[in-house]
Amino acid sequence: MAKGRKGGYRVEREILNEERLEELSQRLDISQTRIPLSYRLKNSLRCSVPSLKRRVVSFLPVLYWLPRYSIWDYGMPDLISGISVGIMHLPQGMAYALLASLPPVFGLYTSFYPALIYFFFGSSRHISIGTFTVLSIMVGSVTERLAPDADFLIMNGTNVTAEVDITARDQYRVQVAAATTVLAGLIQVILGLVQFGFVGTYLSEPLVRGYTSAAAAHAVVAQLKYIFGVSPIRFSGPFSLVYTLVDMCALLPSTHLPTLLASVVSIIVLITAKELNNRFSKKLPVPIPVELIVIVVGTLISFYTHLNETFEISVVGEIPSGLQPPTLPNTSYFSEVVVDAFALAVVGYAISISLGKTFALKHGYKVDSNQELVALGLSNAVGGFFQCYSVCASMSRSLIQETTGGRTQMAGVSSAVIVLVTVLKLGPLFQELPKAVLSAIVFVNLKGMFKQYADIVTLWRSSKIDLLVWLMTWASTVFFNLDMGLGASISFALLTVIFRTQRPRYSVLGHLPGTELYLDMETHKEVREVPGITIFHSSATIYFANAELYLEALKQKSGLDITKMITYKRRQEAKQRKRERRAARRARREAKRQKQALRAASQRSKGGVFSVEEEAEQFRERSRDLVQDDELSWKERENSTVFVMPETPHNSWVYLKGTDPETTTLGSLSDLQDGDITTLESSSEDTLSRDLERVSLGSLGKWTWDIHSIILDLSPANFIDTVAIKTLRNIFHDFGEIDVDIYMAGCQALVVEQLEQGGFFSDIDKERLFTSVHDAVLYCLNRRGAGALPNYETAADMNSTKL
Repeated sequence: MAKGRKGGYRVEREILNEERLEELSQRLDISQTRIPLSYRLKNSLRCSVPSLKRRVVSFLPVLYWLPRYSIWDYGMPDLISGISVGIMHLPQGMAYALLASLPPVFGLYTSFYPALIYFFFGSSRHISIGTFTVLSIMVGSVTERLAPDADFLIMNGTNVTAEVDITARDQYRVQVAAATTVLAGLIQVILGLVQFGFVGTYLSEPLVRGYTSAAAAHAVVAQLKYIFGVSPIRFSGPFSLVYTLVDMCALLPSTHLPTLLASVVSIIVLITAKELNNRFSKKLPVPIPVELIVIVVGTLISFYTHLNETFEISVVGEIPSGLQPPTLPNTSYFSEVVVDAFALAVVGYAISISLGKTFALKHGYKVDSNQELVALGLSNAVGGFFQCYSVCASMSRSLIQETTGGRTQMAGVSSAVIVLVTVLKLGPLFQELPKAVLSAIVFVNLKGMFKQYADIVTLWRSSKIDLLVWLMTWASTVFFNLDMGLGASISFALLTVIFRTQRPRYSVLGHLPGTELYLDMETHKEVREVPGITIFHSSATIYFANAELYLEALKQKSGLDITKMITYKRRQEAKQRKRERRAARRARREAKRQKQALRAASQRSKGGVFSVEEEAEQFRERSRDLVQDDELSWKERENSTVFVMPETPHNSWVYLKGTDPETTTLGSLSDLQDGDITTLESSSEDTLSRDLERVSLGSLGKWTWDIHSIILDLSPANFIDTVAIKTLRNIFHDFGEIDVDIYMAGCQALVVEQLEQGGFFSDIDKERLFTSVHDAVLYCLNRRGAGALPNYETAADMNSTKL
């Protein structure tokens, strides 16, 4: 410990770089060897009784919690919660089956079988598995695309009647929905077994909310034909929603008024009752089953007033009693629905896992993402054999199950029993239920999704990028249907991630006195610049998409345009070599003339004959050489930049103030400002080639610099690719040419490993890699003889400093 100013203390410690850290690790007997892959594979395949037990329990979570189930503590709350949720299953199952373009009874089947399967394999205690709006719409788009009404027109001789063979159509649609559901379930099971549960993380909250809002628009349009009592043409493909709305507007004059009246009355009653439910929710032990009451009342009114026969109001029709036997799905449909099945698998899992994790966090237990994927997949795959369509967790039912006191998955079994009793005994009682009432239930239950349009205002204030994801998801889903919209929205969301990493925030860090912290100098006024050192920081990792931008930002933040400086340096070096070669040629000519003069003098001393022609020829050669040298000298002085010999090791090449190195010329001596000192001891070209003009550094502007070291803070980097490695190597070499040392700090172990694999340290010393920015700063200061880092404030003074 060393005592600092103001009575504070600072810690003196060893500077740690990568090599020193490896030495300390070896000294502490930390193994650096890697475990062979063969050994790890062999170890993973070993089976013992405890490991087998853990794997079985993880695959069947019911074996973990059911032996510990307490009837006295959990029995009654689960029973009450299950009855409440089961009552909600009945109207929602029949209503959402219309969204899937299936007979209502198949919605009841979908509310029964998957809930039982999830009881054994699910790890969430509060979500309610069954029909859901979004998945019902997605299934409906598949069934109506592969089994449109136009394919089931009843033929009467050579004429075609306006009637549709509803029985054959519905049977075909049930087969399509079951095949799609089985395939989606198999996809989910496979993804869960290969530990691919993180696939749901690619669906961000803005994306999911935008997607469900767009799905609500599809649901509304799909229910308009039941609300207005008309039969629009069913379109498929891009812009089908727009075409359907246009057709609906054309059919408004043909609205069936009794059906519209029944729809409006049902919607008003449902909205009023739900608002009263919400207002008195704290005083009610359980919510009033508004949908069930409306269904019962609507069925009774329709039965006793004969709405179907008298006013031609469409009703549910025959509901068979009992359960359907399991049947194998028609695998020939798999190739036609594989894209839709994958979309169902991903969307259903994303909704379920988000709800499951929300309730798990609230009640203090853990939900296994991969096991949830397996459980949901088995619920879909097994349910598909019993003519069920795709399921996931329902937001409204899960909330009811949690608020009414549900504790375990036993509540789901209780709700399934309610549905089973209805299917076995009470189903035929709902045959006279008007479809307009079911459409009204769907319409009112979409109110929560309509409220999500308020996200536009919230996201505008918080994040423009997330708002763009929301709007793009909504637009692509509305105009390109649910399956294509999902793919387009995920692709766009990933592009925004790439864009954010490609355009990160670059900053120069400064030292916070009294600490080992280094913060952005633009946003923190308390930090101090470390003299002679530039600490460059990027908020994102370096990879192929932003490596070039990283280099450009480094040039800008450091103030060193390394490309121009190296180009200028090499140009001046080339000119210097030309001058030296010219001086050598001139020296040889001078030596030749001296030799000739000596020979001539020797001849005269011997009384030789003096030749006027020889003297004249020698005079012409000397004159010609002088003229050529003079022309070359002035041509070069007029077309080249000023070359200044370095006065210090770190100020190598400089330019005239305010000039570009590519266009600067020497000009005349009268153009120099006061204080510009030129040393032209001789006007001869020989002197000029050896001792070039020297101008004072104070008047030059600068391409002189006081930076001797640059530290690259790579702590945000979680990986690095070959393009980034090449960029970093070029940075080391290029800045080294102008005598600026480059160091790296804060690299994670994985990044160091990738640097080694990329051959980065083959020509760059590993001593330039430090564990922290502070270690690199101390090393630079010690190497340059700058002493210790200034301690402007003590640690005690920093307690009152606000960052």
